[in-house]
Amino acid sequence: MAELAGKVALITGAGSGIGRGIARVLAREGADLVLTDLDEGNVRGAAAELSATAMKHDVTSWESCRQVVADTLEAKGRIDVLVNNAGVSKSVPFHELDEAEWDRVNDVNLKGVFLTTRAVVPHMMERRSGRIISISSMVGKEAIPYFVHYCASKFGVIGLTQGLAKELAEYDITVNAVCPGVVRTPLWEPLLDQLSENKGISREEAWNEFIEGIPLRRPQEPEDIGEVVAFLASDRARNMTGQGVNVTGGMQMH
Repeated sequence: MAELAGKVALITGAGSGIGRGIARVLAREGADLVLTDLDEGNVRGAAAELSATAMKHDVTSWESCRQVVADTLEAKGRIDVLVNNAGVSKSVPFHELDEAEWDRVNDVNLKGVFLTTRAVVPHMMERRSGRIISISSMVGKEAIPYFVHYCASKFGVIGLTQGLAKELAEYDITVNAVCPGVVRTPLWEPLLDQLSENKGISREEAWNEFIEGIPLRRPQEPEDIGEVVAFLASDRARNMTGQGVNVTGGMQMH
């Protein structure tokens, strides 16, 4: 039997990449999906593929988050699972990092998690039930150079997850994070351009450098992240909260 049958799941940043992979796995497990993204074309394509509901969503806007949650509750009646996946990144040496780029990355990756979760939590508290799963990163546990603002945002997701897990435990709401490793999604392509330029190597050489650092010697797929999200959203994970679960092929072990 599909493990998430009858559960309503809201997934942000679901138009492509990891978000779309998560959506595929949750759809397979029977979840009733609401997929959101700033790119309306992408998210409508994903929704058509998975017989899901699509909504345009700017996670950096409180009004947009509030409206998406209100529209979901009107259409579906409840939200059982929230997956905070929307994210952006860019390789920038710290001495070249300006305030606008710092704000862009942290507004989406951290403030976006706060705003969307803040819009959903009162409903889950009222029902005394819910699963909140946010996508952090292996660099949310151990930072790397040239991505200081991205690392800071992903460390912040882990902190938000832990604090909220303790605060919402009395309502039987679990709050967890998933920390992907090397996943070649559209987000990676401009990063490979920047890294190859910084190091004076080809894009494929830059990619292979990452693969060589993975103990299992293979990158992760978006669906690999989706499998862990599906588990955390299920009743099997009812006693897991405040965790940052690594899906890194062994690159991150704490």
